[in-house]
Amino acid sequence: MINSPSKTSFLLLAATAAFFAVSSQSAESKGLGYSNTPIIPGTQWHVHDGDRPQPRLVQPGETFSHMAPAPADAIVLFDGKDLSKWSDGSGGAAKWKIQDGFMEVAPKTGSIQTRERFDDFQLHIEFATPAKVDGNSQGRGNSGILMNGIYEVQVLDSYHNPTYPDGQAGALYGQTPPLVNASKAPGTWQTYDIIWENPRWDDAGKIVKKAAVTVIHNGVVLHHRREYIGHTPHQAVGNYNKPHESTAFIQLQDHNNPMRFRNIWLRKLGSYDHPTESH
Repeated sequence: MINSPSKTSFLLLAATAAFFAVSSQSAESKGLGYSNTPIIPGTQWHVHDGDRPQPRLVQPGETFSHMAPAPADAIVLFDGKDLSKWSDGSGGAAKWKIQDGFMEVAPKTGSIQTRERFDDFQLHIEFATPAKVDGNSQGRGNSGILMNGIYEVQVLDSYHNPTYPDGQAGALYGQTPPLVNASKAPGTWQTYDIIWENPRWDDAGKIVKKAAVTVIHNGVVLHHRREYIGHTPHQAVGNYNKPHESTAFIQLQDHNNPMRFRNIWLRKLGSYDHPTESH
């Protein structure tokens, strides 16, 4: 069949557009990460590898667990009124700002962490990246939720903001990208619902149970009981060489971006067949 001139022109324009789209994506991926960092065990990718496949985009529903009331057995870590459950890294008062029912990072005042430590838990937390876009890649809407200050679930403005995949929103930082990118627009409130399992060591200091996490972002599963390779240092492969307590504090990272957090609560998971057990 012979194509008409108009159809031929249309096909040529479509092919040209596809070419430039691919070229644009390739250009975006350049310079986003590193190629001189260690290979992540079990993968072909370097830590923070900019050539690693980008998770596909999923537009989440308008709401999921936004402003979800805390269950009866939950520990409310932040109710919008005070930071009494939080401290700075040395145990002093947390210096972040509180207004309109949320806390906001006061840049360069340091990360904050819970005063209490917890066994395995379910965590609900809501965050908003700055509405005014400033910077790109890791310099835009950056924070993190870290268990024991060393196992990070990344918080980042990943809405039309290319970065290395193991550093985008919901990544197990430097290890595993999220299954998908379910980020909302800058300034929009978003939710993480996280189920955390602490690592365990035997008496000889050998790891017998790795840390594992399930992460749901705006109602979309990013990880399901995914194990950490170890702790999550920048540009390096983590390990379990330093045993620590089998409980964890929760740390919110100051990355010099004015991030906002609200409605933070936690439930201890407990154990099967022990209905009155409290960890």
